[in-house]
Amino acid sequence: MSVKYELIIYWSESDQTFVVEVPELPGCMADGQTYVEAVTQAEIVIQEWIETAQALGREIPVPKGRLLYA
Repeated sequence: MSVKYELIIYWSESDQTFVVEVPELPGCMADGQTYVEAVTQAEIVIQEWIETAQALGREIPVPKGRLLYA
C-alpha cells in the first residue's frame, strides 16, 4: 500500500514508543518500538480505517498531502 496521507511521527517519553498520527483520518493512530515499526503499523491501521469507513458507508477523505499549520 502506498500511504498518501500525512503522518505525524513523534517519540512518546511517557509510553517509551514512537507514535504516528494521521490527522486527515480522525482517530487514526499507531505506535511502535522503532520508527519503522510505527510507520508499518500506521500503514496497516490506515488500510483498516478505510475498510471500516467503506463498510459503514462513510466518506473517505482524499489525501491532501502536506498540511499547513499556523
